[in-house]
Amino acid sequence: MRWILLALIGGIAYLLAVTLDLPPLRMLCKPLPVLALLLWVLSAPADTYRRWIAAGLVLSMLGDILLEWPVNAFVPGLAAFLLAHLAYLLAYLGDTRRLAPAGQLFAALLGGGLFVLLHSRGLGPLLLPIALYSLTISCMLWRALARLGCADLPAASRNLAAVGALLFVSSDAMIGISRFVGAFDGSSYAIMLTYWLGQFGIAASVTSRHQALPYSPGQPTSRV
Repeated sequence: MRWILLALIGGIAYLLAVTLDLPPLRMLCKPLPVLALLLWVLSAPADTYRRWIAAGLVLSMLGDILLEWPVNAFVPGLAAFLLAHLAYLLAYLGDTRRLAPAGQLFAALLGGGLFVLLHSRGLGPLLLPIALYSLTISCMLWRALARLGCADLPAASRNLAAVGALLFVSSDAMIGISRFVGAFDGSSYAIMLTYWLGQFGIAASVTSRHQALPYSPGQPTSRV
């Protein structure tokens, strides 16, 4: 609970800094929510899934810092988040390799539609990086959705990872739209809130992963 409290404090402080236009406070507070989630994840039992999710959170913190840096570090920040998505992708692949065609189609339509929209506005030298990023987030979302069919995993872990991945992709989509299509009212707040909630879902998929399944070996099957 203390890590969630730290995440809330850091998030509120960052949004306050955005509202009051306080760049030093923004730089200080922006990584705090993800740092708190990382510490929360590291309190869970160690396994391969936790390792890849923790790596993704570390890379996300790096991306947060780069995107907030006073100099133009959009491409390095994009690279950091691309690697974070790859880490999450590897975590999900470690649980299942099932095809999940419905999830694949949904993720492809979402990621492909976003790329087509951004490409229509002209991406210039960022065409290939944005294309690669769109492909990566689509694959990450697909594999998160594929975990929904893994009956041997706790339902909470499956659902939280899927919702978290969808929110993370939604945040990325809003960044792309606000940067290449046109900013919209409240975009800064919407981007960060969906991003933090997405990361929370992904982190919570680790902490809920080790909950015992109903009627698993060693558990009583009686309601009494």
